[in-house]
Amino acid sequence: MTTETDSGAQDAPLIPKVVDPKIEKVSIIVSKGSFEGIYPALIMANGARNEGIEANLFFTFFGMDAVHKERYDHIKMATVGNPGLHMATWAGGLPGASALMTKYMEKQMEKQDFPGIAEFVEMISDTGAGMYACLASVDLFGLERDDLIEQLDGIITVGEFYDMAAGGQIIFT
Repeated sequence: MTTETDSGAQDAPLIPKVVDPKIEKVSIIVSKGSFEGIYPALIMANGARNEGIEANLFFTFFGMDAVHKERYDHIKMATVGNPGLHMATWAGGLPGASALMTKYMEKQMEKQDFPGIAEFVEMISDTGAGMYACLASVDLFGLERDDLIEQLDGIITVGEFYDMAAGGQIIFT
């Protein structure tokens, strides 16, 4: 919370005036294509929309997997060198470790009635959140609009993203 002063008369004491720093808009950059890289952005966007906050998602680099038709329903958890798993790096590299941990997390989330990525993306789109792919990443990976999910609102440049994000908070996941 920040305060401003309302000076009033010269001899009057300074009275702090509370300024409400309510967030009205967030723009979330999704740059990782792993289970634990995509979900935080979706959770933040969903939470923003539930609070009446304008939300936009900007998918770039490997985060593009979240909006790629052939990949967004097959996102895996990164197990090699993932400190959040509290396991040896070599164990994360064992064959099947990523699939096993992904399946475990999916089951845990299912118990909590938590949506899968494909369903979550659709839910967030239905709330009116904006979803955009990075033009540079689309070009870099040789993608076409037809490769991307229909809920995507467009393919934009970084400059267009900054224009859209102006006046709000930018969150990088």
